[in-house]
Amino acid sequence: MPELPEVEVVRRGLERWVAGRTVDAVEVLHPRAVRRHPAGGADFAARLAGRTIGVPQRRGKYLWLPLEGRDLSVLGHLGMSGQLLVQPEDAPDEKHLRIRLRFKDDAGTELRFVDQRTFGGLSLHDTTADGLPDVIAHIARDPLDPLFDEDAYHRALRAKRTTVKRALLDQSLISGVGNIYADEALWRSRLHYERATAALTRPRSTELLGHVRDVMNAALAVGGTSFDSLYVNVNGESGYFDRSLDAYGREDEPCRRCGTVIRRRPWMNRSSYFCPRCQRPPRVAS
Repeated sequence: MPELPEVEVVRRGLERWVAGRTVDAVEVLHPRAVRRHPAGGADFAARLAGRTIGVPQRRGKYLWLPLEGRDLSVLGHLGMSGQLLVQPEDAPDEKHLRIRLRFKDDAGTELRFVDQRTFGGLSLHDTTADGLPDVIAHIARDPLDPLFDEDAYHRALRAKRTTVKRALLDQSLISGVGNIYADEALWRSRLHYERATAALTRPRSTELLGHVRDVMNAALAVGGTSFDSLYVNVNGESGYFDRSLDAYGREDEPCRRCGTVIRRRPWMNRSSYFCPRCQRPPRVAS
C-alpha cells in the first residue's frame, strides 16, 4: 500500500495537472470504485460534474481533492493497487479503468482512476472547518507537516503502553508511516521493532523522528518506492527508492552497516525486516 512519499508524489502531480480545472462529466465504470460513497455512482457523478477542483491536499497517506466552495472534497483511497493517472483523452482505456473525469477546458487530458484489485476508490465527503474530509478528521498530522507538534508526539509516545513499531503505524499518533518506512527508520535508529515506547528517552525518540523524516524525504526525492507496476505517479512512472532500502525487503542480504544477515519476522499480518546485531531485541524479563 502506498505510504506518505508515494502519496505525496501523486499529490504533486495532481496539483500540476488538475488544480483549477472544472469537471465536465464523470463516468463510473465499476461500482466498487465508489462503494465508500453510499449514494452510489450516479449521485457521485452528478454532484461532481460542474465543480472546480482546488489544490490537492494530503495528510499522511490520505489524499483528497477539495472542491471550489470548500464544502465538499473527493477523497482518494488508493488501496493496494489504485492509481490516479492523467492521460490524453484519446489514450486507450486501461484494462482496470474504474472512474473517468473529463474536464471542460481544451487541455486534452483527463483524470482516470485505475485499480486492478478494486480495494481503492473515490468518494465525496463534507469538508471540516480545518479543510479535511470529515471521515479523516481524527488522523494525526504527519512528520513532514510544518504544524506537526513534536512535544505532543513525544509525550504521547512515552505514555503509550505499546512497542515502537506499533506506535509508528498508529495513525492517531503520527500519520503517513507504513511498514516500509517504519522498518527503514528503525534500522537507521538501531532500534528493534519490539522495543517498548515507555523505555525511549526523549533524545532517542527525537533521533527516531529525525530518521523517519530523512527516509521519507529521501524517498520523495526519487519518486517513492515501487516494488511492482502497481504504484506509479500520475504520468505512469515508477519511483525507485527500493534500490536504496537498507532493511525492508532485504532478507538474507548483508546489513549495509555491519554485514550481519538481515532477518524477516512475521509481524501483525505483515513482516518486519531488521539486523539482529544492530537492532538487538529487548530483554525478556525472567
